[in-house]
Amino acid sequence: MSTTDAPKKPRETDDVPVPATLRKSLKNRHIQLIALGGAIGTGLFYGSSESIALAGPSILLAYLVGGLAIFAIVRALSEMSVEDPKAGAFSYYATRYWSKRAGFISGWNYWFNYILVSMVELSVVGSFVNYWFPAIPTWVSAAVFLVIICAANLLGVSKFGEFEFWFAIIKIVAVIAMIIGGLAVIIFALPTASGVRASFANWFTVGNGFFPNGLMGQNSDGSWTGLLMALVVVMFSFGGTELIGITAGETEDPKTTIPRATNDIIWRILVFYIGALGVIMAVVPWNTIDGKSSPFVQIFDSVGIHAAAGILNFVCLTAVMSVYNSGLYANSRMLYSLAKQGNAPAYLGKLNSRGVPVAGVLTSAAITAIAVVVVFVWPEFAFNYLMSIATIAGIINWTMIMLTEMKFRKVVAAGGAPEDSELAGLSGQEALDAIHFKLPFAKVTPWVVLAFLALVVVLMCFSTSYRIAVIAGVIWLAILFAAYQLTQAKK
Repeated sequence: MSTTDAPKKPRETDDVPVPATLRKSLKNRHIQLIALGGAIGTGLFYGSSESIALAGPSILLAYLVGGLAIFAIVRALSEMSVEDPKAGAFSYYATRYWSKRAGFISGWNYWFNYILVSMVELSVVGSFVNYWFPAIPTWVSAAVFLVIICAANLLGVSKFGEFEFWFAIIKIVAVIAMIIGGLAVIIFALPTASGVRASFANWFTVGNGFFPNGLMGQNSDGSWTGLLMALVVVMFSFGGTELIGITAGETEDPKTTIPRATNDIIWRILVFYIGALGVIMAVVPWNTIDGKSSPFVQIFDSVGIHAAAGILNFVCLTAVMSVYNSGLYANSRMLYSLAKQGNAPAYLGKLNSRGVPVAGVLTSAAITAIAVVVVFVWPEFAFNYLMSIATIAGIINWTMIMLTEMKFRKVVAAGGAPEDSELAGLSGQEALDAIHFKLPFAKVTPWVVLAFLALVVVLMCFSTSYRIAVIAGVIWLAILFAAYQLTQAKK
């Protein structure tokens, strides 16, 4: 039989029946926009007010320093993802290159973190819907969007990628429009509502200059402010960038796509955080940004474009949907990976004909729905306590990534690289030199990042609202350790 007559292998897409396996259906454009969208959320559109109030114009330095730390963290994760692209990313890597206990803690910590983040995002979606339709109960909005996003995830990974692609496009267009609009106000010296001429010189001339609160200082009410305290707020606004690593197991060409998306993180931070906030503080005096409305609304209101509030409301609605869409995707793949490791019930490791871990999607959605009910019934308890755990869980996650990367390099140097990797059969410095996408200054960078994350935890202890997160984090880690020991004892 000739090669032209030979039966062709089914194409690996979400629409062609093939044996149940994760599909490598995410294209380069999906990964690029997923990575970009992960760094832009309601934390930028609304949360930036808090960080500006703490540090003034010097907040730009905080975003730069925090951005470099996040870049190093994602580079460490991408180093492993390119050589060994697997679903579950750092949970799988922690198990493979460290220990089963590390994989258990890493995976369940990340899963629960995104459950809590999804819970809060769904609980506030009603407020954005009520902007146009005040009669609709907030719980109805939460339920509708939960069902829609859950259905989208069940359609297959390529459909998830399309949703995230367009969600990210909306956010990107909104930020770029704001930057261009702000630059036009500065260049053409258009009048503003504050009466202060728009200029980048305002960074240094308004409200005690570039460092109005110094590195760290205490207010009369006992609260702490300054550049260092702003780092705490800034770091949590970068949550979600590690999603790049989660997608590696379902990416068409991870050796090309993952490095490109990772390296682009720096310019994304420069443009979408430092660039956007820099323009805002040039047009709107930073000491008038009080948090009562988004800085993005203020910059348009200041030149008479009052429709900005409605536009931003739509952008934030899509941002919330994007976060939950990403969260449900990441959680379902994390449960799938944990099940394959033996760290979660076996039913969570099953895939349907479209390559979707349906049980992981439905289980995560159901738990999120219960958590949303908790928010609506006991909002004060939920936000004061449960979200504290979500806050510290992000730092635990980043810490585990850096520690795992160091373990990964030790295994590779010892000749234990994956069998299907180009590193197979190599050992010592030869193996380390052959790593396709190396973490820069790998002998030093992890320790610098770990020291920085430790500094952030110490700074959290100076804030009343974040201090509880540190306590909750210790308790949460103790629970994870105990849960692992319990599951092993049962086995």
